[in-house]
Amino acid sequence: MTPRRALHALWLAVVPLIAAVVLTVATPAAAASLTEVTGFGANPGNLRMYLYVPNTVAPQPALLVAVHWCHGDGTAMYNGSDFARLADQYGFIVIYPSVTRSDGCFDVASSATLTHNGGGDSLSIVSMTKYVQQTYHADTARTYVTGVSSGGMMTNVLLGAYPDVYRAGAAFAGVPFGCFAGTESWSSACAQGQVVKTPQQWGDLVRNAYPGYTGARPRMQLWHGVNDEVLSYVNFGEAIEQWTNVHGLSQTPTSTDTPQSGWTRTRYANGAGQVLVEAVSMANTSHNLPVQYGAAAAFFGLTTTPSPSASPSSSPSARPSASPSPSRPPSPSPSGSPLPGGCTAVFTVSNAWTGGYVAAVRVSAGGGGIGGWRVALALPSGATLVNGWNGQFTGTTGTVQVGNLNYNGTLAAGGYTDFGFQANGTPSGTTVTCTAL
Repeated sequence: MTPRRALHALWLAVVPLIAAVVLTVATPAAAASLTEVTGFGANPGNLRMYLYVPNTVAPQPALLVAVHWCHGDGTAMYNGSDFARLADQYGFIVIYPSVTRSDGCFDVASSATLTHNGGGDSLSIVSMTKYVQQTYHADTARTYVTGVSSGGMMTNVLLGAYPDVYRAGAAFAGVPFGCFAGTESWSSACAQGQVVKTPQQWGDLVRNAYPGYTGARPRMQLWHGVNDEVLSYVNFGEAIEQWTNVHGLSQTPTSTDTPQSGWTRTRYANGAGQVLVEAVSMANTSHNLPVQYGAAAAFFGLTTTPSPSASPSSSPSARPSASPSPSRPPSPSPSGSPLPGGCTAVFTVSNAWTGGYVAAVRVSAGGGGIGGWRVALALPSGATLVNGWNGQFTGTTGTVQVGNLNYNGTLAAGGYTDFGFQANGTPSGTTVTCTAL
């Protein structure tokens, strides 16, 4: 199997799982829908642009670009990620670029795409970004990019070549900026971890992408599985060296912790204590890593101001040429209000098939807010937990205990967060009970 086909097979396997867990905002209004936008500006990469604008948009909203994996597309990234639901909750806008070339991967190799205003796919995505900034008055100081696999590589490219456009990025299972550089679209040497440079050399690749640029550099969050069989784990260490050098930081972390069992997080802060590079290593994890959408959004600062204070979305200053995609169904509201200082949990089946299902649990804080939570997830007889995300899971059968992670434990009064899981068996009879910590 070729490396590209390996990427294709891996992400085809995971798309049904992560797509099934996506939730939407609990609102009585009809759910917002994904639209395709044309005529957004220079498009040398011949990409397609999909846009998600929630029903309620924050004033001068933040903007997130979510970039898909090889052989995916913008609609798959929309359906298979949690960013649209988070946009519903916090009032930001999401762009989903989509590849049209036959190999199904983004161009992260050509000199054009690796050069500021040089062309290629990176310039196409920048055109989309500037279109939304101008049309929807999105905040240029809160414009971010994230991606998985090929999208993780493109995240590195966009932060390297366009530091004036993006303020931060989160790359899942990617490679450093310039690692794939060359005339061929696929670099086996980089993929296999054979491209090794000094921090200075890596940093110079980024600096040379935009000669003369003296402004602030974007913050970077990196995620990689130790057992990545497609894009070697070596690339994780090389990317840390690159981005710490770009920021003028030591390669020695300023802090190290374990946010979840098997994860090691290192942070690299400046003299003022601001974390400019954050890296999470996932033990016993392949290329098909569990993407932490909420953690990426938290790193960007997108989850700090909920959308209830926002204003309803209004017509943009120039109506885009767009075709709607089917709306997603609204997610259920919690049954009953949580007690002050307490919390409630609501269980929802996202998708079910013979012998298995995917479900989500929404945890809502009471009137006093909470600093942490734990949910007793009582599975029916015969059901077995296979995988879980956005929570710390203990146990696989019977009553599974699920605790908050560091980024989703503190909830303001009336606030909520979600975690999800896949299980074998049938969901009928599942109960959930929340305890505030």
